Amino acid sequence: MTSSGANPLGPIRSAAWELLLPAASAPARARGRTLQAALREAVRSGRLAPGTRLPSSRDLAADLGVSRGLITEAYEQLAAEGYLRSGRGAGTWVGGAVRAARTRARDHAPRSPGTRADFVPGTPDLSLFPRAAWTAAHRSVLADLPHHALGYPDPRGLPRLRTALAGLLTRRRGVVADPERIVVVSGVAQATCLLGSVLYARGTRLVGVEDPGSPQHSALYASVGVGTVPLPLDGDGPALGPLRRSEVRAVVTTPSHQFPTGMACSARRRAELLDWARSVDGIVFEDDYDGDFRYDRAPVGALQGLDPEHVVYAGSVSKSLAPGLRLGWLLVPDSLADEVVERKRTMDLGHPTVDQALFAHFVERGDYDRQLRRCQRAYRERRDVLAAALDEHFPGVRLSGIAAGLHLIADLPERYGPEERSLARVGGAGVAVRTLAAYTHARARAVTAGVSAAAPPAPAGGGTGAGTTPGRGDTGAGAGVRLVLGYAHVPPARIRAGVRLMAEAVGARGPSAG
Repeated sequence: MTSSGANPLGPIRSAAWELLLPAASAPARARGRTLQAALREAVRSGRLAPGTRLPSSRDLAADLGVSRGLITEAYEQLAAEGYLRSGRGAGTWVGGAVRAARTRARDHAPRSPGTRADFVPGTPDLSLFPRAAWTAAHRSVLADLPHHALGYPDPRGLPRLRTALAGLLTRRRGVVADPERIVVVSGVAQATCLLGSVLYARGTRLVGVEDPGSPQHSALYASVGVGTVPLPLDGDGPALGPLRRSEVRAVVTTPSHQFPTGMACSARRRAELLDWARSVDGIVFEDDYDGDFRYDRAPVGALQGLDPEHVVYAGSVSKSLAPGLRLGWLLVPDSLADEVVERKRTMDLGHPTVDQALFAHFVERGDYDRQLRRCQRAYRERRDVLAAALDEHFPGVRLSGIAAGLHLIADLPERYGPEERSLARVGGAGVAVRTLAAYTHARARAVTAGVSAAAPPAPAGGGTGAGTTPGRGDTGAGAGVRLVLGYAHVPPARIRAGVRLMAEAVGARGPSAG
């Protein structure tokens, strides 16, 4: 090795030289592969620019203290791959075919960065995830899972999980659950795309969606070529007149706890929706995103239990465990089952086997029921804290929506408007919120504060607590401010602090204000 300060490799820049030194000191059996990888990365990253002449194999071997054959083999391999070019008597050069690759991996997960308080709905408290029980279940499942179970699964899902889900959904949600009609999916998003693609193949081009409602429904149907028709709500649920006039034969609804208004579909409207579906031989797609969370009474049973041949039912663990698990279920009528299963098979060849076996174990042992009870206690407390803080800092506030789910609607009095001005001030104070108007499909843009309007919100949860009033179907456009406030993911102390920041931003004076 040369001892002077000059670069021993001449044309090779010092950065590339530093990259090769560790490769030269790698274990003998791995030295060749390591050297090739280091040279390849130096070219790919641009540290060795196209047209750079490399030292001869003899000189580079001497400088690195390795055999000449090792260098020759590396040059030949990279020349065969197109990274280098060489000719007899002309030396070895960096080829011109390589373009520097961007190696930085960015995180595009939806978040509200830089906020002091985040009330954007859609996320449960991820700190409640039962890590210890999940880890124990994972070890147990891996120990017992037979080798053949690691092959391609039934596209409907493991029989063990479908059986466990049938019992769970029958017991907790009152559905008619035949394991043969349950399809395990990666959340309600995939369930929506599966159903949409099957409907498209049958000739359906338009599906009705609740307005206001989750923007994701429209985006997901659009991804499979199906358009959506916004359908307004009244005090009972989706308005029947607009639904009939729309001439759609499929409609998406959240009857147990509508997102975002927080209302529940009345018994009369449930019956009318089913009568409509039967009259047009249509489908009601029931998104039961947070049906387990009701705080003032037992949860109302799912719509699917009234007519399993005209209702497609979907749910997931996104609000009860974590959305990152990407695990859900789709319960379909007999008339759609074969087509949905075949589409699931061609889409991804089935859901991951270990994940399915793990969740089946979790349900069978009662761990999932315990998790639901734990979340129920935490979310009820947080909603009560939010309701009390709003009442303290915004005198005259009205809370709407049933006592359920992971969010509530707060109607601030007219003196806190106009809405756009208040939102700007709240966002400037570092508090992320959304208004009810942000979820109206008919609007050209979402009205938000502290969070990008381009980021589509996930279906969220609903409100609880004494003193709430039934939700309205309209968006309440006017001089006041109607906020959709998610609370499940916010600790009680942060809820109180966030509401105080909101009040300070809009100039609220507290309970003594005139």
